Amino acid sequence: MDAAPYDALLLVSFGGPEKPEDVVPFLENVTRGRGIPKERLVEVGEHYFGFGGKSPINDINRDLLAALRQDLADQGIDLPVYWGNRNWDPYLADAFDQMEADGVQRVACFMTSAYSSYSSCRQYRENLFEVSHDRPIRVDRLRHHFNHPVFVDLFTEYTRAALAEAGEDARVVFVTHSVPEQMNEASGGPGCGLYERQHLSVAGLVADALDLPTWSLAYCSRSGPPSQPWLEPDVNDHLEELAEQGVTGVVLVPIGFVADHMEVVYDLDTEAKATAERLGLRFARAASPNADPRYAAMVRELLLERAAAERGEKPERPVRGELGPKADTCPGDCCVNPRSLRPVLA
Repeated sequence: MDAAPYDALLLVSFGGPEKPEDVVPFLENVTRGRGIPKERLVEVGEHYFGFGGKSPINDINRDLLAALRQDLADQGIDLPVYWGNRNWDPYLADAFDQMEADGVQRVACFMTSAYSSYSSCRQYRENLFEVSHDRPIRVDRLRHHFNHPVFVDLFTEYTRAALAEAGEDARVVFVTHSVPEQMNEASGGPGCGLYERQHLSVAGLVADALDLPTWSLAYCSRSGPPSQPWLEPDVNDHLEELAEQGVTGVVLVPIGFVADHMEVVYDLDTEAKATAERLGLRFARAASPNADPRYAAMVRELLLERAAAERGEKPERPVRGELGPKADTCPGDCCVNPRSLRPVLA
């Protein structure tokens, strides 16, 4: 298996606080430039303080990093794997410092976000440009993996297991992070609405594989002002609606998340679960890929696919569903920043 022309793989993620004193500085990083007062950040930080001031995301990424290294070694691929976050240590700039010191010349980046939108893709590419544009390292991004067969099959397996826990008559609700309607409309290009379409496609694939008679897509983690329209319904409001319809059990499937980080363990496992219990609904939550060895193997497949394409070959690009494989690079008007146009990578 040949990873050339790449001489490194970079795991790119969001980052999260590791202890209580990290929480507000982390949230300041996340919201920089938006003018959010510190008092509001302390209020938002209560979600983290309830879990000891620590997000699960960094530990999950450490496990995924180990799984990636093990998978590459098992396949005889001698390639170093680095890790950098957008918003907390280890930062992207630190990862690039280390790669430059190690003599890396060309790196492929795997982003722990499967879908297309400004916040889940283009913002990462802005940050990658910021930390790499004046360095002697060429940087490429691996394609979105929302419809990769491994990703779809994992969620199918996880959903089947959760249904066995909650009861086969439980209603399956796929859940993802809400975004402003404006951001959704710009995803994939002006008016494309690719973010929502991608989620509906993957949810439909899982539902078809499980022969689900009915299912729905709901959203969590809204953070914008009430005056700004965001994708709906909110998962808690949706559970209210289902209870009114006579539904007696629910399975929440975090189809929009690749790991059990704070939006999952708080918004779903804590808040939505409490809503379900108040409504008398049986409740189960499907797993996320996290550091599943099969997920790590999928990253390796994406790496080798892109490497072959860069060598001028025509590799297979396995996908499920009607949307087809996402391109290796994005058009200039894809998922534009609603606040300002900044230079981006890929």
